[in-house]
Amino acid sequence: MKDTEGYVTEDGRQIGGTLMELRNITLRFGGVVAINDITFDIREGEIRAIIGPNGAGKSSMLNVISGFYTPSQGELWYKGERRPPMKPYEVARMGVGRTFQNIALFEGMTVLDNVMTGRLTHMTAGVLSQALWWGRARDEEMDNREKVERVIDFLEIQRIRKTPVGRLPYGLKKRVELARALAAEPSLLLLDEPMAGMNVEEKEDMSRFILDVNDEFGTTICLIEHDMGVVMDLSDRVVVMDYGKKIGDGTPDEVRGNQDVIDAYLGVPH
Repeated sequence: MKDTEGYVTEDGRQIGGTLMELRNITLRFGGVVAINDITFDIREGEIRAIIGPNGAGKSSMLNVISGFYTPSQGELWYKGERRPPMKPYEVARMGVGRTFQNIALFEGMTVLDNVMTGRLTHMTAGVLSQALWWGRARDEEMDNREKVERVIDFLEIQRIRKTPVGRLPYGLKKRVELARALAAEPSLLLLDEPMAGMNVEEKEDMSRFILDVNDEFGTTICLIEHDMGVVMDLSDRVVVMDYGKKIGDGTPDEVRGNQDVIDAYLGVPH
């Protein structure tokens, strides 16, 4: 059951209080309204899904959360404080990580080097000490490398750690992108269609890793996904968008039974 501080899932997991709250978010591009007065929250430790047909505004919502877009109206609250307009790198420093619908990796760099870029927000040593690999820069490098190797082991990509990303098949590239996002140690991880373009086996692997990240790292996850089987199996709660509006919000079972959702997204049953 839900309460003001959190709720207990059907499998007995305790979900915490509100980590992020989006209040009356509206996003306009000229005369086009991409998001229309949407309110929902994301609780600590949960897997929160955003679903809807193509063009519903899902990716725009993730871009608002991650700082790529500034909403035309509305407020974002994070860890109990109202968040002012921020650049994406500022949002990342606050503990919000993400992957992208279209893979955004450095194709000519190795898997290890790509994952290391996820540690940039944790690097504070000056340029000179980094160039000389001396003092704080050396200590930071060793600490960052240790954390990156842990992520690489966790996602079972040790054997390709020295392989240039451009040589990898699509499914492994998606896993490397997840690794880079995890390397930043986010409190909130945004996943934009993590299963897109994958075969059944790759989807099963990615689903397992997402559940493990949530369970073992305690990372709160907000994901967009079109595979309804994946959404219903992974998610604790689901918010449904259609033409920029919210038409449903609740547990997977509640969403399944919502007639507006059935009509707009799942298809009218016969």
